[in-house]
Amino acid sequence: MHIANFYGPNSGGIKTTLHALGKGYLRLGHEFIYIVPGTSSYQEQTPFGLKISVPGFVLPGTGGYQIIKSNRHLRTLIASLQPDFLEVSDRFTLMSLGKWARERKIPTTVFSHETLAGLAGRFLPLPHKMRTSLVRWHNRKLSRSFDQVVTTTDFAAQEFHEIGAPNIYKISLGVDLEIFNPNKRSESMRRTLLQGNSVLLVHCGRLSREKDPERSIETLIELRHQGVDARLIIIGMGPMWKELRALAEGHPVEMLGYITDRNRIAEIIACADVSFAPGPFETFCLSALESLACGTPVVASESSAVKEMLYVRDLIPAGAIAADNFACFASATKMLLGISSIRTAARIAAEKLPWTNSINLMRELHGLSEIGKNAPHAIVRSKIRAA
Repeated sequence: MHIANFYGPNSGGIKTTLHALGKGYLRLGHEFIYIVPGTSSYQEQTPFGLKISVPGFVLPGTGGYQIIKSNRHLRTLIASLQPDFLEVSDRFTLMSLGKWARERKIPTTVFSHETLAGLAGRFLPLPHKMRTSLVRWHNRKLSRSFDQVVTTTDFAAQEFHEIGAPNIYKISLGVDLEIFNPNKRSESMRRTLLQGNSVLLVHCGRLSREKDPERSIETLIELRHQGVDARLIIIGMGPMWKELRALAEGHPVEMLGYITDRNRIAEIIACADVSFAPGPFETFCLSALESLACGTPVVASESSAVKEMLYVRDLIPAGAIAADNFACFASATKMLLGISSIRTAARIAAEKLPWTNSINLMRELHGLSEIGKNAPHAIVRSKIRAA
């Protein structure tokens, strides 16, 4: 069972991760239930497992993100379903589930999807020493509350290693290498997206303050000032939508909003020359990995975890990192545009992180050495043993 907040119609990474885990667990014969916030209580069988929605409320200023309204009712529901393993995606409002589950001998795993140190540094107006103490207190409490803490990169794990937490495990997220594929590139679609320009840039992600999406527009403007005939496509929604539209006014920027069709997203990304990942606190960034899988190199913030998948020190890297300003992002973009074989390098980098690896590592973490009883090959094997 997996419990996740910040899941909704327009959510990105959490939803993608949850669906990929569910699909992988089901494929291996396990039962998977995921509980997420919604407008009311209901359940439905999905290709990713049994989805149970419970009443939630919208967090102000987040552009629609919801969290579960009552943890007391949530605990009652979990107890009635008797999960063998409990996974949690929310280190803040769902932390109490760890101790509660331990008392009932339910093994627990929490995903740390963000860097608390980075977020506190940006949004918590406290002296550095006080802020550091608060972050370390929270991280100690988190690691003690759950049996296992999963981080997806070395960058995300660092703040836990600093406090000597013993139960930290690095398991990278993955990418659907079939949907996000260089063969989705279409010259006719590329011409349509370019609208007469020469270089196509793309930004795919949530338009929220902590992700610095304005950097992509500022970089487009700077590149054009330097004579690069570029156009920017932005995929995604968020609380900065109106602000970004105002910033983009008068420039070749097209904001497509949230796109539900992942094949459509892959087609657009595959047509681009460079993808931007400007978020300075990204602990993984699935959209960057999806760009690489499409053969599109990435320019990312040098302070984020994205650099771990770009192989920037290789002779032919999968992308580039830059300081958090538009001038450095523009320079990095121009450098990538001059590497002829970089699309192949981008795809090779993505192929190192398929979702199957993530699923297998999660099963090892849970101590699942056998395939699930519902797997077709498990049923056949049991019949053979019976014979």
